[in-house]
Amino acid sequence: MIVFCKIYRKYLAVILAAVLVFSMTPLAGEAAGSRLENILARGTIDVATEPYFAPNEFIDPSKQGDARYVGSDIEFAKYIAGKLGVKLRIVPVEFSAVLIGVTEGKYDLAISSLAYTPARAQAMNLSKGYYFSKSDQGHGLLVRKTDLPSVTGPESCAGKVVVAQSGSLQELFVNEQIPSYKEFKRVSSTPDGFLMVQEKKADVCVTSKKTAELYIAANKECGLALVPNFTFAQDEETLGTRIGIPPGETELTERINQIVDEVVKNGVYEKWYDEYSEYAASLGL
Repeated sequence: MIVFCKIYRKYLAVILAAVLVFSMTPLAGEAAGSRLENILARGTIDVATEPYFAPNEFIDPSKQGDARYVGSDIEFAKYIAGKLGVKLRIVPVEFSAVLIGVTEGKYDLAISSLAYTPARAQAMNLSKGYYFSKSDQGHGLLVRKTDLPSVTGPESCAGKVVVAQSGSLQELFVNEQIPSYKEFKRVSSTPDGFLMVQEKKADVCVTSKKTAELYIAANKECGLALVPNFTFAQDEETLGTRIGIPPGETELTERINQIVDEVVKNGVYEKWYDEYSEYAASLGL
């Protein structure tokens, strides 16, 4: 499975590099109106995502073109495009480029498992939360099974190499709730962190417990485990998955929030999430 992941990551890196060159230039020919007016006028909406985070957004390597981008967030992006009556254009980039791109207005939306952070809320408009899983176990620590006796929580990370996704809520947990460590390494995606722990390039990965459980279930010989009886403390204001919107785009934010309210009310996102959890597991992701 490690070999598959490396090939998969190498293949995807080539795709993202090519897309990044194209996508990091401002949208051409835009009128002086609001972002929402421009989206409706051009008939397309550009949504940035980092497709490494199953079941929200990931790649089905058996498919071609845009069809290979799948997940509950991808379904939500399609839903939004349908509600606006425009064509969806998925822009796959690394997570840091998702954040920078929407902040600079290079993309219309960022739909990539975004959580609330104070810094993020200052840099971009954030939608209302659209996913509040009752079964969400929060965030924890992933280690090698052999290290479970020595890692029981943040206080025992002293002398350990800790890894988390750059720019993520997990990075915030490292900075605010792990008092000391030997080294903190940032990676572009959570699965990269899992592989670093698996290959002994890091000792502890800060991760969503749900994502870690999916990975462990699909890679039974990985030798990894979540630290039991520990969950990072999380403020109420950080709960819920959000959509990133270019700063100052009030009209677009209001329209997206209307769609979010609809999705939360009808419960369709939870159905997508459950469906793609099974889908990701079937692919060994």
